[in-house]
This record gives sequence, C-alpha cells and structure tokens, in this order.
Amino acid sequence: MDFDFRLIVVLLPLMVAGGWAVFNIGAAALVQINKFLNKEA
Repeated sequence: MDFDFRLIVVLLPLMVAGGWAVFNIGAAALVQINKFLNKEA
C-alpha cells in the first residue's frame, strides 16, 4: 500500500491552524462569560 504523504503535508497545517483558532476562540469566550457572570453576581 503506497500512502501519499503529500496529503498529510497539506492537511496537517490546516488541522493545526483550525485547532489553534478553536482553542483561542474558546479561551476568549470563557473569559467573556466569566466577566459577564461576575458582573451579574
């Protein structure tokens, strides 16, 4: 079975970038939610 490593070379940076974006957006969202909840209390 001959595996095409070009596929990994193309997909890996996209997956890393996507994961990093989701991580950053999630962290920012948690900070915003915490600020909102603290303001309400």
